[in-house]
Amino acid sequence: MTLDGSVRPETAADPTPAGPDDTPDAPAGRTTWSALRPLVLRLHFYAGLLVAPLLLIAATSGLLYALSFPAEKFVYAHELTVPVGERTVPLSRQVHAAKKVNPGGTVTAVWPSAEPGATTRVLMDGPGLAEGTSLAVFVDPYTGEVRGQLPSYGSSGALPLRTWLDGLHRDLHLGEPGRAYSELAASWLWVVALGGLALWLGRRRRTKRELFLPERGPKSRRRTLSWHGAVGLWAVTGLVLLSATGLTWSRWAGENIDAVRSQLGGATPAVSAVIGPDTTGHESHEGHAGHGGGAPARPATAPDVGIDKVLAAAREAGVDGKLSVTLPAEGKGYVVKETDTQFPVHLDSVAVDPADGTVVDELRFADYPLLAKLTRFGIDAHTGVFLGLANQLALAALAFALILLIVWGYRMWWLRRPGRPVARGAWRKVPPTMLLPLLAGTALVGWFVPMLGISLLVFLVLDGLLGLVARARSRQGA
Repeated sequence: MTLDGSVRPETAADPTPAGPDDTPDAPAGRTTWSALRPLVLRLHFYAGLLVAPLLLIAATSGLLYALSFPAEKFVYAHELTVPVGERTVPLSRQVHAAKKVNPGGTVTAVWPSAEPGATTRVLMDGPGLAEGTSLAVFVDPYTGEVRGQLPSYGSSGALPLRTWLDGLHRDLHLGEPGRAYSELAASWLWVVALGGLALWLGRRRRTKRELFLPERGPKSRRRTLSWHGAVGLWAVTGLVLLSATGLTWSRWAGENIDAVRSQLGGATPAVSAVIGPDTTGHESHEGHAGHGGGAPARPATAPDVGIDKVLAAAREAGVDGKLSVTLPAEGKGYVVKETDTQFPVHLDSVAVDPADGTVVDELRFADYPLLAKLTRFGIDAHTGVFLGLANQLALAALAFALILLIVWGYRMWWLRRPGRPVARGAWRKVPPTMLLPLLAGTALVGWFVPMLGISLLVFLVLDGLLGLVARARSRQGA
């Protein structure tokens, strides 16, 4: 990845000139690769020029976010953990204790203690809370004592530290305008990664070891290039997956992705909590975070068997382990969901009638459409909750690798400055039988991922204007 026109077509893993310490490309496949390579190289240059700073921000904030999971356990140890007791008090008593310390709030959900020594989390709505945020009251399940209160964001229950880092990674705490940065970075990341992979694989090398492992020897541009290419090869699959899953949160590309998923029958289903004859089966459920909200409160006089009996009914139906209990709204029942996202996942859910404690609907994760399952896995892997600590360490490693790739790209450009830019008009060397499908595919991708298409078009226009200026100066000099 380089940052200016100091790129030449002689190398493959970075757009800098070949020299005595470079190995030229293999002559094989000249009818195809040799025609495409200058175009790929120039596109790699554009991508580096455009997104290197944005990717550096995203990778650094993503690294901090991945490390925030173990950090939360340390920072909020008092709220999250308690000494293990002999027996737990009823869940209804724990909820009552949370209400006493926050009488102005409304309980929306309860996360019972999932393991010995873990607190119960009672989620409440109240004045002054941002959208998608609840007030989490932490209760000792053995004594009913309240351990503290903290804002909690999203379905993952991120606490203030992780929430702040998540906002930094998502939109730089700038709101909707800030989301453009992350969508632009995610839109170009896969282009940079796959373009770099093609350039690295196209190099001639003496041994296969040079493909997978960096070269040894004194510090030089050649050794930097080998580290850049080898580490990029190992990281490319993860980077492409991060780009794809990150786009599902984006504003414009995300809408197109959701539309395609819905057309293919891959919308994530949700258990229907509607009570009465209007029940129509599973509901479609989209979104990656939040506890829902906006439903009218259930009348206080309505019959309710209580959360303890509801929890017992859900466990009898096979929904057990790490749970989330959503309290009923008007016309709806309790929803009890499994929330264990570590593989094998346990995400079954049931709806329970508050009047008599009967299960009125159930949804098993095994019955999810395949595309919905893959979406769930991808989202959870991107957010670091799919495989627990292993997932978080993998995310941190990918983010650190991306930081190194960007730094090495800057270094290679610096070592070969000022260099000679790749000649304009590389597309003219591509045969029409390849160029026309390539242009059609680019237009389709640019429409589906608008930030990619618009930014590429802007850079092509600017490049054309710079070319006109250069030719005008050349004529004046002649």
